[in-house]
Amino acid sequence: MTHNLKTTFYTKSTLRLFFGGLANCCRRCYINTGLHDRTVQAVSFPFVQLHMTGATMSVSQEDFEKASAQLKLLKTDPGNEVKLKIYALFKQATEGPCSSAKPGMLDFVKKAKWDAWNSLGSLSKGDARQKYVELVSSLVSESSSQVKDTTAERKGGYETIELTTKDNITKIMLNRPEKKNAINEQMYKEIMQALEEAAKDDSVITVITGSGDYYCSGNDLAGFINIKPSEMEKMTKYGGSLLEDFVNHFIDFPKPLIAVVNGPAVGVSATILGLFDIVYATDRATFHTPFSELGQSPEGCSSYLFPKMMGLGKANEMLLFNKKLTAWEACARGLVTEVFPDQTFQKEVWRRLKTFASYPRNSLALSKQLIRNTEKEKLHAVNSQESKLLCERWQSDEFMNAIVSFFQKKAKL
Repeated sequence: MTHNLKTTFYTKSTLRLFFGGLANCCRRCYINTGLHDRTVQAVSFPFVQLHMTGATMSVSQEDFEKASAQLKLLKTDPGNEVKLKIYALFKQATEGPCSSAKPGMLDFVKKAKWDAWNSLGSLSKGDARQKYVELVSSLVSESSSQVKDTTAERKGGYETIELTTKDNITKIMLNRPEKKNAINEQMYKEIMQALEEAAKDDSVITVITGSGDYYCSGNDLAGFINIKPSEMEKMTKYGGSLLEDFVNHFIDFPKPLIAVVNGPAVGVSATILGLFDIVYATDRATFHTPFSELGQSPEGCSSYLFPKMMGLGKANEMLLFNKKLTAWEACARGLVTEVFPDQTFQKEVWRRLKTFASYPRNSLALSKQLIRNTEKEKLHAVNSQESKLLCERWQSDEFMNAIVSFFQKKAKL
């Protein structure tokens, strides 16, 4: 979605220099973890502790070396966050705890790698080898299963998503992993088009998930930069209309709709989860709605559904005060249906989805519509009110100043 950017205390030329410098800085930032001997663009990613199940078993040096060789078998780029995990575990397994000096704040790449390694603390070399082997094995297994999925019917005409149908399941995969699946104007339109196709095809259920490390990082804020002040009112009205239409597609979707949340969900990707019939999440997923921090207001019917699900106080922590929930917290509050260990997440969830897809198509669709119809009118009214308020917020000085502050913070990472 595109919005306008103005501020009461930044001149147009200052903003051009600021954002231009940020873009050039990001282009110069690269991280090389040795995977495929390729260099991948990145900034700084936090290290996420690996999920371990069962008793930790020792692995031999031979197993460790075999795991290193297996990295070459990966068919897809696992993303920078995973590469940092691989790098950190390899260093811990071969050299022990981090003992090198902390790089400067402006040395983005070295600092990201140092932070990842240092976060392992006093983890022993043996335990690091074990975690390294398990991580590589899970990546190779997942990569192999993705190769097998190429037999699914893939529908063309999309650039920001992948739309496939297999085993009576239509899957909509958000596919901008290099942007953490941030939603731009094109993706908004393609998701709506995909939902329209899924509503009419012969599939039994529809699934939305993300590619790479993130489920979705919310709106692509890069679209906020290039809007002229004279176009602000026109673009905010267009943005509000686009958002309202987008949310209406979820309200009106006639079949069971299931979210497979494979990583962090931010902004609108988190708020619309209340409109899904089931939400499955990996245990490394987080849920964040930083509206007040960015001078905005809730959307996706969350102003109505979140208090109904969580209770007013818990909902306000998220919608007013930007509280980021873990997967387990989101499950306890009713936003997530069930949480799975990250290492078995895809396997367990898709086994269950295939079972759901074997149920009678019309029975599921009619039952879902019976449940939704009791509140459909209310949801449309809430969506309309939320979209109108957002249009007002997008034209406010608070919003403009918050966006400038957001990009300043990113430039300092």
